[in-house]
Amino acid sequence: MSSRLVTQLPPLPPRPDVSHKGTFGHVLIVAGSRGMSGAACLAGGAALRGGAGLTTVAIPQEIASIVAGFEPSYLTLGLPQTDCGQFAVEAGAQILELAGRVTTVACGPGWGTSPGLVELARLLHASVRQPLVVDADGLNALAALPGGCPAAPPGMPRVFTPHPGEFARLLKIDTRVVQENRETLAVEFARRLGGVILLKGRGTVITDGERVAMNSTGNSGMATGGTGDVLTGLIAALLAQDMPPFEAAQLGAHLHGLAGDLAAAELSRHSLIASDLLRYLPHAWKQLDG
Repeated sequence: MSSRLVTQLPPLPPRPDVSHKGTFGHVLIVAGSRGMSGAACLAGGAALRGGAGLTTVAIPQEIASIVAGFEPSYLTLGLPQTDCGQFAVEAGAQILELAGRVTTVACGPGWGTSPGLVELARLLHASVRQPLVVDADGLNALAALPGGCPAAPPGMPRVFTPHPGEFARLLKIDTRVVQENRETLAVEFARRLGGVILLKGRGTVITDGERVAMNSTGNSGMATGGTGDVLTGLIAALLAQDMPPFEAAQLGAHLHGLAGDLAAAELSRHSLIASDLLRYLPHAWKQLDG
C-alpha cells in the first residue's frame, strides 16, 4: 500500500469570539526531572502559545517552584519523586487520574532514564484514552520495553515525535540507516504503531502510515537543546483544540519551524535558543492567520 503525499497545510483551529478557556482544551504536560526543569517550562509555555485554553505541567515535586516561576499562566502539579529527582512509579496513578479530566496529554521531555520511567511510559501509553504526544525520554523508555514499543491501543490517538537517534532506538537499528530511509521507515512504523510519527530533522517527515507530509520550515539554528520540547507542547495544544493527530503534527511542525525562521532572521542562526521560539510563535501564528 503506497502512501499519499500531502502538500497543503490544514486549516487553523477555529477561534470563535463567543468562547471561554474550556473551548480550547486542557493540556497536561508530564515532564522534567532534577536538572531538567527547562524541558517542562518550554513544553508548558509552548502549549500556551499553541492556543490551549488551560495547561497543567506535572513535574517531580522538587522542581515545582522552578517551573511555576517560569510562567504564571500555566498550572503546576508536583508529584512523587525518587531520590534521583525523577518521577516515582507511584506518580502514575495521579497522572492517570488527572489525564481523565484533561483534553490532551504530552509526556517525556526531561524525564531522564530509569526502570521506573520505563514502567511509567508503558502505563501512560497503554492507559491514557486522550490523544497522547510522546517525546524524548518517553520514547527512549518505550524503546526499552522487553518487546519494544507496543502498538497504540484502539481508539487512543498517539503522536510520536522522535529525532533520528530516538527513532533508531525504537526500531533497534543504526541511526545512519534511519537517515538513509527516513520516509519509508516512518511510514512503516506508523502503520505498525497505529499512530502518527513525526520524524525530526531536515525535511521533517509526518505520517500516519497512509499520508505523508514533508515540512519545509526550520533552520540549523534550531539544532539546540529544548526546541523539541517546544514542539511537543505545541502539538499537544493543537490536539486539545480538536485537530486530528496527523493535521496537528503537520501544522505544529510548520509553526515550530516558521517561528525558528522568524527568530533566526532577527537574531541569527548562531544565537538562536529554544526559548526564542516561544517569543516568535505569536509572529508565526500571525503570519498564517493574516
